[in-house]
Amino acid sequence: MKKRANLPIPALRALRKLGKDISDARRRRRITIELMAERAGLSQATISKIEKGDPTASMGAYSTVLFVLGLTEGLNELADASHDLTGRQLEEEKLPQRVRLPKKKTGANNE
Repeated sequence: MKKRANLPIPALRALRKLGKDISDARRRRRITIELMAERAGLSQATISKIEKGDPTASMGAYSTVLFVLGLTEGLNELADASHDLTGRQLEEEKLPQRVRLPKKKTGANNE
């Protein structure tokens, strides 16, 4: 029996779009699936899975195919903290209302 990934619909749509974009990029470069598989060190079946947006293909396989196509710069932006608006808003909620300097100790030992 085939194991199915239980992913949210938006994640599945994003993977399908990524797969289609990879397929389009490969075909624009006139690279066959066989040649892509050879260059990436993957099977032709894995390349086909990636191009369909199959969630069971590993992240490493997706990134290797993107490398072969010269498209790895997008990987750096996937979960970049500078684009995480929700995370930054949550951090800002935890900021103190005011900042106080520590009190200086007074006494004979502090000369």
